[in-house]
Amino acid sequence: MNAIRFHEHGGPEVLRYEEAPQPVPGAGEVRLRVAASAFNAADGGIRAGSLPIPASLPHIPGYDVAGTVDALGDGVTAFAVGDAVIGFLPMTADGAAAEFVVAPADALVAAPTSLPLVDAAALPSVALTAWQALFDDAGLREGQRVLVVGAGGAVGGYAVQLAAHAGAHVIATASPRSAASVAAAGAEQVIDHTASRLADAVDGQVDVLLNLAPLDPEEFAALVPLVRSGGVVVSTTAWMPAPGDDERDVRGIVVFVRSDAAQLARLVERVDAGELRVEVARRIPLAELPALHAEAADGGLRGKVVVVPE
Repeated sequence: MNAIRFHEHGGPEVLRYEEAPQPVPGAGEVRLRVAASAFNAADGGIRAGSLPIPASLPHIPGYDVAGTVDALGDGVTAFAVGDAVIGFLPMTADGAAAEFVVAPADALVAAPTSLPLVDAAALPSVALTAWQALFDDAGLREGQRVLVVGAGGAVGGYAVQLAAHAGAHVIATASPRSAASVAAAGAEQVIDHTASRLADAVDGQVDVLLNLAPLDPEEFAALVPLVRSGGVVVSTTAWMPAPGDDERDVRGIVVFVRSDAAQLARLVERVDAGELRVEVARRIPLAELPALHAEAADGGLRGKVVVVPE
């Protein structure tokens, strides 16, 4: 089968489009014919070796997948050959930037029926990150106020939608390029972070601060006074701790997203009910994935991109 692999850690140039052995599902696993994988920023960190994720070499990236079941391993009864599914795959195993991938059956759920299967690859890990940050870690409830910093990205789009649908008052930061999309997702106030000092622009304190932006530690710590006593700061910045305030019982939590099929199934239900919008900026062929990694490394990537085997 055709796949993208890297045989050593490094820059985007280590990615190769090449023939790789077709995987065989073991017990509890299925093989998928890949409809699409999705690019995530962590893919670049795994490739570069800068994230503490021990991927064996050679490695196929792409831990978000949409595809159809092609073969079943022993003991798998929840799926049948031909089923359309999506999943968040183990980051240490070979991923879905290939024509076929083996996946744990318990990481997969039925794909949404309301959008093309290719585009459904854009849902799993980023939507799970938003869900787990807001509800598992922050305990967001109806009527609370939440500030989403960096809402213009893929996780931010889901976070705003989920928080708004939960009945929270959503304040979000975004650039002028993404402000309209963030407002359409349900933010009641959108702050242009390129033109305003956030501490001055937020009217009143919030119950939850969700940070999705690469803030420096001092800048991040300066936002903690925006959180009420007893509130929560949640962040996806795994390279540094989330600041809190012990004197005011403001907790700081870093999100480490995990695969959760039950949660993913609920997210799929929301997509098919029209309550959650999946946005895909581009579809690219598999052979162009190295160029996409280079684009992301240069800071030029905008929007969610799905990668389609030829």
